[in-house]
Amino acid sequence: MRTKAGKSRPMIISVSRKTDIPAFYAEWFINRVRAGYCTVPNPFNPKQISRISLKPEDVAVFVFWTRNPRPLMRYLDELDERGYKYYFQYTLLDNPRELDPKSPSLKVKLDTFRELSQRVGQRRVIWRYDPIVLSSITTPEYHLERHAYIANQLKGYTFRNVISIVDEYKKTQKRTEALIKQGIEFYEWDPEKYGDFVRKLVENAQRNEMEIVSCAEPIDLQIFGVRKGKCIDDDIVAELLGCEWEYHKDKGQREACGCTESRDIGMYDTCLFGCVYCYATSSFEKARLHYKEHDPNSPSLLGHYEVEDDKQSCSIEDSEKVNDKQLSLLEHLENSEDSISALEEQSEIKRKQQLSLFH
Repeated sequence: MRTKAGKSRPMIISVSRKTDIPAFYAEWFINRVRAGYCTVPNPFNPKQISRISLKPEDVAVFVFWTRNPRPLMRYLDELDERGYKYYFQYTLLDNPRELDPKSPSLKVKLDTFRELSQRVGQRRVIWRYDPIVLSSITTPEYHLERHAYIANQLKGYTFRNVISIVDEYKKTQKRTEALIKQGIEFYEWDPEKYGDFVRKLVENAQRNEMEIVSCAEPIDLQIFGVRKGKCIDDDIVAELLGCEWEYHKDKGQREACGCTESRDIGMYDTCLFGCVYCYATSSFEKARLHYKEHDPNSPSLLGHYEVEDDKQSCSIEDSEKVNDKQLSLLEHLENSEDSISALEEQSEIKRKQQLSLFH
């Protein structure tokens, strides 16, 4: 993105929609900050590598997405000293272990949230009760009780609550089918049946001095009092920077997503939380293997992808072009699970071939 004067403006860096970098890769992240850049391969073509500048003058804001920011919190003083601005999208639910098998306990999550908020301020920690899975073990009544309790515990520690109804993805179907065989029933969204449920979520949030917004939600929740949100929010960015930030919708995201454009530095199939409904993990075994192979000193989260100097440095315009092509491809492949599996297998083979060049 270039300003009217023709200069490149700093980028918003997403850390990350694709994995939980604060929880599992905090050391890698701070090493890349110190180095001033990281590299990100195209997941569909590992030979296409983007070099992302992480120098303070090139980063507008870091947006951290996490279920456990504790490993990253030790580095916040350093980020502050280097002049970086940042805020957190903090997912905090209390789902049964059948859905969230490896998330920290509720007490630990609440304590960490409050500590983080006290450290950085309530406007820099957004509470995500998202996604909402409606099932025989997480009924509307279950969610209302848990949501009300968490909201009360976080009163004064955040100003915003983000919600969404879970979406089903091809890569999550086998996991949900396995739970169905165990006797767990999943409920489809029905506005007539669940409208009052959403209204009560709004009441919970408002009672605890929070606004409530939706995330990339194609379902119209506005009729129940939930306005459409922007997780990567130009208004928050402007507040952090102390100046206006021009909004440009991120073309690489779903149509219902309201986020402003950013550059994500994560990689798929690297999160270890094992959430059944996770769209970013096709295989938990693959994620564990990737974590085992991870090198915190590598320029890329996985493998060792390097680009000399700035020959392939990535601008917002570059990432938009790549994301548009990937989005079209994903939409085409969504109708074929076999095609998706084949593409993922092909990408993994290419990644390993690329990695072998550095050993």
